[in-house]
Amino acid sequence: MDEAINLSFRYTKSDIERAMRSHYASRMRPRLDIVMAVGLALAGAYLLRLPDSHWSGAFAVSASAALVCMLLAAFVILPPLAFRLEPKYRDDYSLIFSPEGISFRTAQINSQLQWSLYSSALVDAYSYILYYGSRRFSIIPKRVFQSPEQQRAFERMIGQHIPKIITKK
Repeated sequence: MDEAINLSFRYTKSDIERAMRSHYASRMRPRLDIVMAVGLALAGAYLLRLPDSHWSGAFAVSASAALVCMLLAAFVILPPLAFRLEPKYRDDYSLIFSPEGISFRTAQINSQLQWSLYSSALVDAYSYILYYGSRRFSIIPKRVFQSPEQQRAFERMIGQHIPKIITKK
């Protein structure tokens, strides 16, 4: 039988910012979006110079600007804002992961969660992002593990209980 994994921690600003950026990068296609924004801007600049394509050029430049604004919001503005505006990220967390489920405790929460709540996970260099629902997730920073063995045991446990795990390099 697998042993329970006890984690106690408080999020740092960088924990939340990195996880949010990783989440957005997994849901969006930032490289493609940047290429599209540059392509639209160049096409728009070219079309603005042509007398019969002024409106098409203005539309392309506007679409490029909107895409850049979305990328800036997702990767620059929202991650630090999430930490600042969400009080739960400043609580002390005590989590116990076991084959039966997850005990989740903070100053405001004391609950027992079933593994079936989580539908997927995203693993990046800094954290485990466990998804429940389409856009809601729990963040487990990698820095909170007491040893590499404990972290490997956690990885085995999520591998047994979460159906879809994506590892991002």
